[in-house]
Formats: sequence, structure tokens, C-alpha cells
Amino acid sequence: MTFTKTDATIHNGGGLAKIALSSGKPVVMGDPPNWLRVYEDEVVADLGFAGEIRVAADRVKVRKRFLGWPNFIFDTDSAFFGKSAVEDIGLIIAGPDLKSGTPNWHLAFDDFWNNAQWQHGDVWTKLAQTVVMAFLGTLLGALVAFPLAFLAARNITPNGYLNQGLKRFFDFMRSVDMLIWALFFTRAFGPGPLAGSAAIFFTETGTLGKIYSEGLENIDDKAPEGITSTGANAILVQRYGVMPQVLPVMLSQTLYQWESNTRGATIIGAVGAGGIGLKLWEAMRTNSNWANVFYMVLLILLVVFTFDAISNALRSRLIGTRT
Repeated sequence: MTFTKTDATIHNGGGLAKIALSSGKPVVMGDPPNWLRVYEDEVVADLGFAGEIRVAADRVKVRKRFLGWPNFIFDTDSAFFGKSAVEDIGLIIAGPDLKSGTPNWHLAFDDFWNNAQWQHGDVWTKLAQTVVMAFLGTLLGALVAFPLAFLAARNITPNGYLNQGLKRFFDFMRSVDMLIWALFFTRAFGPGPLAGSAAIFFTETGTLGKIYSEGLENIDDKAPEGITSTGANAILVQRYGVMPQVLPVMLSQTLYQWESNTRGATIIGAVGAGGIGLKLWEAMRTNSNWANVFYMVLLILLVVFTFDAISNALRSRLIGTRT
């Protein structure tokens, strides 16, 4: 394609199209070929897999398609772009400095991290925020739910008002969906990971509190009764008579919730709670950058698979059984 201030010429195989640009809008000279689509303020040349050209009165936009993701590592502004993998590796390991005072390995990492098309640095930073949100929210929820569960269990704390009051508190905390909590805290704290962590924390306090208290209420009372008969105090009774029975359930459920919240943190991120979810939603709204959307979805799947494997390994190590 060639163009000037007044006209543009597009060559497509044996076809040719000339477009005048001097009248304030693009005008095709002669009969347009079948690969040229004419609109009121734009002319689009469909070049098949090779890409497309959009010509307007004030701009010309060329989109070229490649097999694979040719600028996934280095974008077109990088000194490493357009070279073969062997050439790039040679430059990084032992080549002359492409930028004075900066080693090639450092320049290569900087070009990759700040890739304008794929935005690796921003994507990975947001992904790390999602993981931290899930971990922090689950950890805080477990720390708060653990002591409250002992007060909510009827067989541990024989106070009906306190038991029922805490159980209704757990019901309230978990009945409000995590997405609703995220909307509330986004309005309170502003968009960002703090709102996401708080949403997960509130939801997990209710969920884990209910799970922990039900686990405590279903223990075999013979073990704590036997330890009590030896004259042990209340703390020792809970430590040696109750905890060995409920600890596997608590650990297993907490690890599962951590794994589940890693996925949930992606969803609440879309409403402004930070993390990869917000960036994914922004990419989808443009409706023109689906390769980046696919890239982020792959990263999310990889993180979920990784945390599932970590969760299974921890359960096997701590509990002695693999699930």
C-alpha cells in the first residue's frame, strides 16, 4: 500500500484499488473490487489471512496477521524484534551491547517486561495481586473463624444465646455473596486489592466459621471426657481431646477454600477489586484484543492448576491422605 495526503493505492495480488482522500472522506475511484468494502467514512480492504487495511480521511490503519504470536517476547520497538531465536540468544549471551551501558540480558528482560502489545509486566503484577488477595483473605478469615467456632459449638460452649448468635453471624457473613462484598468495599476503600482481600475475608469468616463449628459439634465426646477425668484443664482438653479429631477437617477445608478463592478473586476483580480480573474485563470490553484475553485466561488456568496441585500436596503432607 502507498498513500499521500490526497490519495491511497492498495495492491492485493493482481488487484488494484485507488482511493481519493481530498474530499473529506475516502472515495473509491472506479468500481471497487470484491475484497474492498466501502462505508460512509471508511474503506476496508480485506486481505484474507494476511490482514486488513482501513482507510479514512484522516488516518490509514494497517493490521498484519502472523502465524503464532511473533511479538509475544519482543514488540516492534525492541532491538531484538525480527531476529531469529538463535540470533537473540547469541546477543543476550555474548553479543555486543545494543544499548550503551546496558547489558543485553537486562535490555532483553526490560523489553519483554514492558512489551507494549502483551503488557507482560502489568499482567503478571495483576496476577500476583490476585494470588495475594486470595491468600490474605482466606488466612484472615481462618484466623477469625477458628476461635469463634469454639464459642459457636454447643458441645464446647454450652451457652445457647452465644451459640445461636454466632451461628446467625456466620450465616449473615456467608449469605452475602463475595461479589456483593467486593462492590461494597470497592465503594468504601476505592478500587484495588484491599477491597478484594476484605471481600474474601468477610465471606470466609462466615464459611469457615460454619464449617469449623459443625466439625467441633460432630466430634466423639469420649476423648475429651477421658482427658477431663485425668484432671486436665480446659485448654489441655481442647488441645489433646478435640483438636486431633477436627484438625484434618479444618486444614482440608481451609486449603480448599484457599484454592477456590484464587478463582473467586478473578471474578471480584472485574468489579474493581483489583488483580487480573479487572485487567481481563478491560481487555474484553474493547472487543478487539482477544489474543490478550486468551493469554490472561491461560495464565489464570495455569495458576488454578498450580494451586490445586499445591493444595493436594499440603493435604497429603499435613493430613496423611491424598484427595
